[in-house]
Amino acid sequence: MYRKAVEYLKEWKLNPSRKPLIIRGARQVGKTWLMKEFAKKEYKKWVYINFEDNELAKNVFEKDFDIKRIIMQLSIASSTEIDSKTLLLFDELQEAPRGVTALKYFQEKAPEYSIIAAGSLLGITLHQGTSFPVGKVEFLDLAPLSFIEFLIAVGAKQLAEVLTVKDWSLIAPFHELLCQHLRTYYFVGGMPGVVSDYVANGSLTRIREIQKSILTTYDNDFSKHAPLAEVPRIRMVWKSIMAQLSKENKKYIFGLIKEGGRAKEFELAIEWLADAGLLYKVSRTKCGLMPLSAYEVFSAFKIFLVDVGLLCAMNNIPATVLLQGSSLFTDYKGALTEQYVFQQLRSSMSSVYYWSADNSSGEIDFLVQLEDKIIPIEVKAEENLQAKSLKSFVKKYPALHGIRTSMSHFREQDWMTNIPLYAIGVPGVL
Repeated sequence: MYRKAVEYLKEWKLNPSRKPLIIRGARQVGKTWLMKEFAKKEYKKWVYINFEDNELAKNVFEKDFDIKRIIMQLSIASSTEIDSKTLLLFDELQEAPRGVTALKYFQEKAPEYSIIAAGSLLGITLHQGTSFPVGKVEFLDLAPLSFIEFLIAVGAKQLAEVLTVKDWSLIAPFHELLCQHLRTYYFVGGMPGVVSDYVANGSLTRIREIQKSILTTYDNDFSKHAPLAEVPRIRMVWKSIMAQLSKENKKYIFGLIKEGGRAKEFELAIEWLADAGLLYKVSRTKCGLMPLSAYEVFSAFKIFLVDVGLLCAMNNIPATVLLQGSSLFTDYKGALTEQYVFQQLRSSMSSVYYWSADNSSGEIDFLVQLEDKIIPIEVKAEENLQAKSLKSFVKKYPALHGIRTSMSHFREQDWMTNIPLYAIGVPGVL
């Protein structure tokens, strides 16, 4: 399975001043697979230590941060002689007391050791008062497979290559085929285990069973790891995601969770899910000027799930609806489409915003900042080419060029470009 993140890891390896690397991401997005696959291909010697199931290694950092002693104990715990040429893979690092803090001392006292760390709930650990090694580690955020990675996984590598060339006359004959792959991606999603099973068996029934199993695992995490008082609210937030996405105005409404719901009642639950990598908040920005972060409104936001396939499974959307075309988009009001677009944008950029007018219903689905330019993006689930909000926004900020993404072919106008949904995540297309 091809993951673009491997290229980042290769650059990290070649960097002489590299720091310990922490891979962040939700459970089952492929962190363990990525670490091991990279180690197999790029290192002659490596050792994998899972602190969740290795009792000998679990308490190795508690006594002190003597690197020589730690390496000796890890060698014993892993039955491997560890030296400075050994790549150390630390999995479920949040299960080792003071494990995250230890990375600081590796960086300061023994930078010759190459370390990659990961953990399913590491984001939560980092927000619970753990002594964090600020400036002593690097981060890699791992998401589910993008649509391009999905195409490669299902044997459509040539289609993926055609897309990355961005020659629209060459892409046009494959438009319907790409749309069909896209609808399949909506159902299957990008969770690596789900995609692998789909490639091996092609059974959509099995896919749904695996997705449901992943959702059950997440639900179990709520009970095991979240503060007991927050668990009911976490589940209420979790179950309301489709309702939030299906609204015409996508701003998060606490009253949709329960009648009379207020921010102070649910904000901790939302933050817990965000720290676990299970949902993402996209903040409102007041205007289309740089930098977007300077105009961020933290109290107004939209939320998205970690994966579009899991969103389908959570809401029991049948495969027949997805694969029969436009009925999907009519019935679910574009919720899946906007979820999909967010995933593709997030896979290639760190900050995504949305805009809405103060005193009207006008809204731009996404605003992104790429170097010295701001790009407003309007999402259309079908071939609907109306873009009133986008046109009004570009008129207000004439220096900007709008992007509409829909099921229509590529077309360019003086103020706006229509990019097919299947190409929105292609590097360099924006």
